[in-house]
Parts: sequence; structure tokens; C-alpha cells
Amino acid sequence: MALPSPSYTITMRVEAPATQRATSEIVHEATTAGASVMGVDIAQSHGDKLLVDLTCDTIDAEHGERVVAALNALQDVHVLKMSDSTFLMHLGGKIEVTPKVPLKTRRDLSRAYTPGVARVCLAIADRPEDARRLTIKRNTVAVVTDGTAVLGLGDIGPSAAMPVMEGKAALFKEFANVDAWPLALDTTDTEEIIRVVKAIAPGFGGINLEDISAPRCFEIEARLREELDIPVFHDDQHGTAIVVLAALINALRVTGKAIEDVRIVVSGVGAAGSAIIRLLMAQGARDIIGFDRHGALTVQTAGEDTHRQWIVEHTNPSGFEGTLKEGLSGADVFVGVSAGNILTGEDIARMNDGAVVFALANPTPEVDPIDAGQTAAVVATGRSDYPNQINNVLAFPGLFRGLLDAGASQITDEMLRVAAVAIAGVVGPEELNSAFIIPGVFDTRVAEAVAEAVKAEGLKEVAARGVEPEDYDLLTQRIAR
Repeated sequence: MALPSPSYTITMRVEAPATQRATSEIVHEATTAGASVMGVDIAQSHGDKLLVDLTCDTIDAEHGERVVAALNALQDVHVLKMSDSTFLMHLGGKIEVTPKVPLKTRRDLSRAYTPGVARVCLAIADRPEDARRLTIKRNTVAVVTDGTAVLGLGDIGPSAAMPVMEGKAALFKEFANVDAWPLALDTTDTEEIIRVVKAIAPGFGGINLEDISAPRCFEIEARLREELDIPVFHDDQHGTAIVVLAALINALRVTGKAIEDVRIVVSGVGAAGSAIIRLLMAQGARDIIGFDRHGALTVQTAGEDTHRQWIVEHTNPSGFEGTLKEGLSGADVFVGVSAGNILTGEDIARMNDGAVVFALANPTPEVDPIDAGQTAAVVATGRSDYPNQINNVLAFPGLFRGLLDAGASQITDEMLRVAAVAIAGVVGPEELNSAFIIPGVFDTRVAEAVAEAVKAEGLKEVAARGVEPEDYDLLTQRIAR
């Protein structure tokens, strides 16, 4: 059953008689209506009446309206207005640009802008690679979307996608001090998206593709990786894959199994599913079966999609053919990135002892986590109201922090793998158990661990290109000459 959530926090300005009983009745009625009361504040007192601000968590918008109606039904009680905290947070957007240098005097202005800035422009014109050292490119990522696959909402368009992209940018800054900016493109044309991203790339040190529908997302990422000299990352694919691998590493530690020996069933072979399969194989998984809505992926169901064809060619060594439910018999791990409520607890019971279940469809998992937990040893979801939340925020901030610090020009599979290993390693042996296989999203150790691991790999890539290490003193001496 759905529970009240901070996503639906409302504050009601309520006029009521100036009595203790009236205030208690307001709280009681809201609670009886199913709301979780978070705060009661007297906004104003006028002798015979009070203005009370009542803050509650509700289940959804309709539930909030029912709570308002319940309070209005009380004698001499009137809800004057209701505000939604989530919408209030978004008024005017969630991010801003602030200068990093003082601009208080003419001397400040002459260095930051004209005429002094011309010297820096000419230095970059002489050596374009110095743009990374002398501009925001060093620490800035573009978060690019066309709004065609936003969360679980689908194709809602670029404008409606902006709140998600702003949130992504805020997470970059909060967790890894990476400056990110949302770019919502009013086109779904693959070639045009590629052209636009290439055109804006000089101002950024990395590109984070977000919420672009499959299969276009595959070609867009592949082409941009090939044609740009900065890292390009599709979070819906690789961010999910990193955190799934991190969680699985620790889940298998809990169950005492090795990734080389387990049978893994993956439901959903789109952007996230295919990336998960590839990364699990990079970690050593050898027995994976991918399923779409028709059953086990085969040559016939893969069609002409090159990514699905790759899955057919590199997975399912036993040649299994059948439905997802049939495929769970004898499986050790289930990873769902598909649709809600497609399995039952009885289906999970067909899996081997010590089963691991990652039901990641949002907001409704593939199987009820409580039902799955009746027989599975470890259960994870994409939700914050159950243990073991698989959340991409554990991956992308630290990943880009490491890429930017290294000055990397591309992302390798090994970078993704070491990022996952780093996340898993944050959970110490004394912390590890079936309800805690993955760090919490606010664990400050995570981004640092991921950044260090990715930076080490990134420096290898930089050295292979023969790029000189960043040295501020050498740079300023060269410019002075």
C-alpha cells in the first residue's frame, strides 16, 4: 500500500477557534485522513481565532485534496490555502550561476573582463588545449536531454524534462563539486542532437546524456564518443549499470556466491539492461539470460537492433528459450529494469537458495519487495522507502569528478567497472548484511572513492595520449613569454 511521502508534502493555512481542543482536532482529523503530520505552527493569533500552518506528508495530490476536505468539514474550521512543498522548491528553478572571483573594483573588472581578458583569449587561441586550464571547461558538464524518456514518465518533451535536468545539475554540485548545466533540446532527430552537442562541446569538460529514448540513445552516445575529445556518458545506461554491479558485488558477498558461478536473469534489454549485461560480464559474469516482453531474447526477437543482437551472441550459453517466469527456475540473480508487477513472490520462490533480487522498475517494482523477501536472501529496489536503494547518484558525480580531475578524453569500460568496485568497497565487512549492500545516497565517502578510482584509470588514458600533466607554474611562464 502506498504511504505518505515527502514528494507530496503540503502546508495548509487553517483558520480555527483559539482553543487547544480545536488545534488537537485539526491534527487528529488530518491523521485520520491518512496524512503524516510533520509540523504544527501558529502563524497568527487573534484572540478568538488562530491561523495554524499544518504541514503533512500525503500519498499523492488527490490525497492532499481529501485531507483539505476533511479539515473543512470540522466545525468553525476553514482551510484558507494550501501549498505544495515540491512545487515551491521549483519556483524559479533549482540552480543558479555565481562568480568564483571578486568583481568589486575596477582592477577586478579589468582582469576578469576587458581589457585583461584579451590576453587569456589570445593564449587559448595560440594553444587551444589551454582552454581546459583557463576556463570553466575544467569543471563543467553539460546535462543533455531531448525529453523522450524522462524517469517513468516517457516522452514529455524538453521543457517538462527541465526540472529533472536541474535536479541532476544540483546533485553534481552537491556531491562532487562539479558545475553542470541542463540543456534541453527541442529536437528528437538523432543527427541534429549530435550536431548540437558537438557545437556546444568547447564550453564543457564532459557530456552527460540523460533521458533520451532507446534505440537512438545508443547511436547518439557512440557517435559523440567517437567524434568528441571529452568524455560522453549516458547515465540511464552506464550509471545504472555501475550501481547494479556495485550492489551485486556486495550481495554475492552476503550469499557467499561468486559472480563467475551464478546464473543471472535480466528483465529488460533496453538502454539500462544492455549496459548492465555488458558491465556484469566485464566483472566476470558468464551465465546471463536477457528477457524482453516476449521471453528470452533470441535471434528472431532481437531483430536488426545491433545491441540486442550483441546480447544474443554473448549471453545465454545454455540456449534457454522460454518466458521470464520459466527462466527464474534455477537462477541465482534477478535484475529487473522493465515494468512493474510482472512477477509474484511465488515466481521468486522458484529461484535457487540465496537468491538476489533487484527489482528496479520505478515507481512500481517488478515484484513486491516484501513478497520477494519471503524467499530471496537479498532484495533491492530503485525506491527510497525500502532498504538497498539502487540510485544513480552514487555513481555519476564521483565518476565525472574523477574524469575531470584526470583530464580524460573518453570513458572506458574499465573506468565504469572500477567505479562500481569503489562503491561496493565503501561498505565495510562490519556493515555488510542483507539489508545494507549499498551505501546510502548521502554517504560522503562514495563520491570521493569513485573519483579516486576513476581518476587513476583516467590518468592512464591521458598518459597514453602523451598529454603533459597540468602545471600551473609552467602555464603562466609560457603565457608570460
